[in-house]
Amino acid sequence: MKYAYPAIFTPAAEGGYDVKVPDLPGCRTCGDDLADAIFMAEDAISMWLWAAENKNEVIPAATVLQSVEAPRFINYVYADTDAYRKKNDARAVKKTLSIPSWLNTMAEEAGVNFSQILQEALKARLGVQ
Repeated sequence: MKYAYPAIFTPAAEGGYDVKVPDLPGCRTCGDDLADAIFMAEDAISMWLWAAENKNEVIPAATVLQSVEAPRFINYVYADTDAYRKKNDARAVKKTLSIPSWLNTMAEEAGVNFSQILQEALKARLGVQ
């Protein structure tokens, strides 16, 4: 899923930015500079939403923040949980499959890594990397 949430960026006294996402309870991060803070906010929002999706929790709607006191500012941050999941959820899942005995024998004799072959074939079939 694709989302966009307003985040409040607050310049930190020691440099960089603190970032808070009011619509997502507890979703906070920081960055060494503005680019890093935006990157970290995208990661934090994606992680928060990914966890909520995995638990089948209700995803809060993004609100419209009108203004904050300077030097703070509001910036919308984009999050794509499908891309985040693909990048971060590398848990192995056991699958049971059936192949002809003769093919199994030949593959074992050739030292074939069944798991690797299946992954490569699935990625090719689905057009993913």
